[in-house]
Amino acid sequence: MSKVIFREGEAPAEPRFWLTGRFALPKSKHALSLRFVRGSQDKNQLIGTLLHYELPSPSSTDMAKLYFYYSTMNAGKSTSLLQAAYNYAERGMTTLLFTASLDQRAGGRINSRIGLHAEAQRFDDGTDFVQACASKPNCVLVDEAQFLSRQQVRQLTYVVDVLNVPVMCYGLRTDFQGELFPGSQALLAWADSFVELKTICFCGRKATMVVRVSPSGAVERAGVQVEVGGNDRYVSLCRGHFRESMDTGRCAGWIDHPA
Repeated sequence: MSKVIFREGEAPAEPRFWLTGRFALPKSKHALSLRFVRGSQDKNQLIGTLLHYELPSPSSTDMAKLYFYYSTMNAGKSTSLLQAAYNYAERGMTTLLFTASLDQRAGGRINSRIGLHAEAQRFDDGTDFVQACASKPNCVLVDEAQFLSRQQVRQLTYVVDVLNVPVMCYGLRTDFQGELFPGSQALLAWADSFVELKTICFCGRKATMVVRVSPSGAVERAGVQVEVGGNDRYVSLCRGHFRESMDTGRCAGWIDHPA
């Protein structure tokens, strides 16, 4: 949050005061004059003195960062991304949203489980993020970041370090075997800031792992790393129940539903 500095044109009779009204700071402006009311019993009594609302000018020392928001399945990653994008849009700032092209379920949109959605550009192995972000938006947001290549993560560090554009990546940390995705591994090595988005196991403990299951609840211990799916194929578990599921071959806490 920007620091707010108040400067008085004339000193009021009493040091305490309230601001009135709702104000939006125009783009590319760093100052706005506001009226204030005196701290007396009559809180509606206006005084002709003006205050100065000032935002500091951007400094060359204010460096952008690469953020990695990671979790297991169903922790609200897409919801958090969409909320961040909305916050930028609400302030008149530009964003670029990306999602993985291999996930066709949302038709190129970023969808959240609570119904929020937004259009996004699709990325695949051939996407060059330096070129894609050449317009220098106010922020870049990447969903399904576990599917980034190592080279693409390095491209995103260029966007941050050279273009000075913040990049927020959201993705899974590990796959159904408990191994890091290549994109997540690179982000854990190269990102500036890490935030764990939390969800819970059926037992109530924090879920940090995910298993891939069949319709009968059988756990798949081998297979391709990338297989797009939702709650019908993946279950989030704590580490203890992940270990139990991998050892027994059946998803811990699984409830068979009648056909």
